[in-house]
Amino acid sequence: MNSQQFLLFCILGSVFAFFIWGRLRYDIVAFSALVLAVLGGLVPLEAAFSGFGHPATVIVALVLIVSTGLVNSGAIFHISKIIFKSERSLRSHITLSGGIGAILSAFMNNVATLALLMPADVQNARKSKWSPRDSLMPLSFATILGGMVTMIGTPPNIIVSTVREEYLGQPYSMFDFSYVGLIAASAGLLFISLIGWRLIPKSKTLDAGAELLAKTRYHSELTIPKVSNLIGKTMDDLKIEAINSDVYIRGFVRGNLFHSRPNKTPLMKGDTLLLDSTPDSLDEFRTALSLDFSDGRRQKIADEIESLTLCEAVVPVDSRIAGRTAQSIGLFWRKGAILLGISRKGRKISKKVRKVTIKPGDLLLLLIPQKEENNIVNWLGCWAMIDRGLTVTQGNKLSFGVGVFGLAIVLASLEVVQLPIGLAIVVVIYAVTKLINTSEIYESVEWSVIILLGSMIPLGLAMTETGSTALIVDGVMDIAHQWPAWMVLTALMVVTMTLSDVLNNTATALIAAPIGVEMAGRLGVSADPFLMAVAIAASCAFLTPIGHKNNTLIMGPGGYGFSDYWRIGLPLELLIIGVSVPSILFFWPL
Repeated sequence: MNSQQFLLFCILGSVFAFFIWGRLRYDIVAFSALVLAVLGGLVPLEAAFSGFGHPATVIVALVLIVSTGLVNSGAIFHISKIIFKSERSLRSHITLSGGIGAILSAFMNNVATLALLMPADVQNARKSKWSPRDSLMPLSFATILGGMVTMIGTPPNIIVSTVREEYLGQPYSMFDFSYVGLIAASAGLLFISLIGWRLIPKSKTLDAGAELLAKTRYHSELTIPKVSNLIGKTMDDLKIEAINSDVYIRGFVRGNLFHSRPNKTPLMKGDTLLLDSTPDSLDEFRTALSLDFSDGRRQKIADEIESLTLCEAVVPVDSRIAGRTAQSIGLFWRKGAILLGISRKGRKISKKVRKVTIKPGDLLLLLIPQKEENNIVNWLGCWAMIDRGLTVTQGNKLSFGVGVFGLAIVLASLEVVQLPIGLAIVVVIYAVTKLINTSEIYESVEWSVIILLGSMIPLGLAMTETGSTALIVDGVMDIAHQWPAWMVLTALMVVTMTLSDVLNNTATALIAAPIGVEMAGRLGVSADPFLMAVAIAASCAFLTPIGHKNNTLIMGPGGYGFSDYWRIGLPLELLIIGVSVPSILFFWPL
């Protein structure tokens, strides 16, 4: 191992360590690694930012923009109306919603697909009297499985295609992934609908199931106004009204000091009551006791707003507010919104919610000026958990929006145009016809993913240029030199899938795909089966809530714990390996 290889391995090892640690945003980690690689001479200066113009990066960005246009056309709303009917049994619902979710994920970003279907799924669970935890994990896994079927369904497929072009001179076409992807996805969906959903652990607490069946309960707050008949009373004096409103008073905050119950301390103006409540019960309790939403100037400005609405939103990993507080990002002063509550599985919150550090998977209860929900939730980088009417705003363009997109996919599949060009044309048409506005074009793109891709692609190329990929392959082949090629293929798939469970699946594909090509070269066999193995394995992150964004998004709404995922995820991953290896060998012979 020479000095360049040693330095590159140190950088990549640090990247993976920080990814697993999770305290720093993955895009910042990846970009910092790129800068270090440039300074260390591992990546030439002229190629430092080549990843940002790479076809994989461009396609991911364009797919996200097109997904927004399809939402605006009303296509998803009409599909949701067909899927979500409260009279269906849970098993029928999981089978149908999973199938539709998988189909949608094949042609649009799978994170966007889940974000579109998740609010309707939660609402349907409440109507159908079952817990959202029973159906959200199957829906999340189904959207991940569906993404494997086409090149644009998930970033790992796009990356694998571009790696093939770099090494073998020809990328994969749109549906080259479908041969194996359809079999793997179908087997996974069948397992989920027949067996998998039964493996999801029930809530361990007596009241959690009831909470989920009704509405999510929040750690929320209300403030005692300057003039109130509650001044001088104690928390016990509020007990009857709290019971009637289905609100539990955990204590109050005065200054920075938390007073828990039971407590005989008289209440004063400006005290902030900390409550456990649903959105409806919170408003009922506030009205009954004439409480304020917030204190001081916040409440004064809120009173001046003509109409306010409550909005529930889930926090993804790359949200603006993740790892920060509502106060530190200026949620109220910048956007006129008030954070009323946080729903989080785990320890209790004992301070004002605007001073609580928000975590990925949290559910937020926001008080927002009416008609500003979309604006503010998008600014936060969160996913709304209520029907805000966004999908029917341009229902008269349903056929047009779907038709333009479908035509572009057909032309790209027939290789009349390259996929990036076809998607770019769709974006231009959507923009010109105002199916998507200018601000939405930029807001649709997950810039953290773009930074990750743009930063990691040059590092992946440096692996090859410095001989680091060959060094890894040498080590693997020393162990497996007497194994048959199909066993080496299976081992690559297992390792890639394991990495994807703890790292970002995009980063995993960027590293594993070149290694797969090198391994095939050493064995003297075709690289295609090894690339397909990487594509399938990198997409299948089912063991943890951190391996895929979809798993993080459902954590709060479903009330899942870290250990809940492997119960259904482990047998699902084993099944995917079991059906994928023979399928790969059949359709992509060694």
